[in-house]
Amino acid sequence: METLVLIVHICAAAGVIGLVLLQHGKGADMGAAFGSGTSGSLFGASGSANFLSRATAMFVAVFFATSLTLAYMSGHRADSGSVVKAAVKAQTTETTPVQPAAPESKKVPQ
Repeated sequence: METLVLIVHICAAAGVIGLVLLQHGKGADMGAAFGSGTSGSLFGASGSANFLSRATAMFVAVFFATSLTLAYMSGHRADSGSVVKAAVKAQTTETTPVQPAAPESKKVPQ
C-alpha cells in the first residue's frame, strides 16, 4: 500500500512541476503584445490559464494528501519506532559497572 501511495506521490510531484513550468507568468502578456504570439494557444488567451490553474490545484491537492498519508504510514509502521524511544531504550538496557563504595574513614582521636 505504501508503494502505491509513493508512486502516486511522485507522479503528482512531477505533474505539479510540469504544470507550473507550462504556465505563463504575470509579465508574459507584455511579450505577447509585442508579437511573441504565445497568447493564441490551444485553449484561447485565458482558457489555457484557467485549465492549467485548475489542473495545478488538483495535482497540488493530490500531492498534499499523499504527503500526509505517507507521513501517517511511516509514523505508524509496526517494525520501526521513534529514534528517541530507541535511544532511551538502549540507554536503560546498558549495564553500568557498579563501583565499590568508598571505605569509611576512621576517625583519628585528637
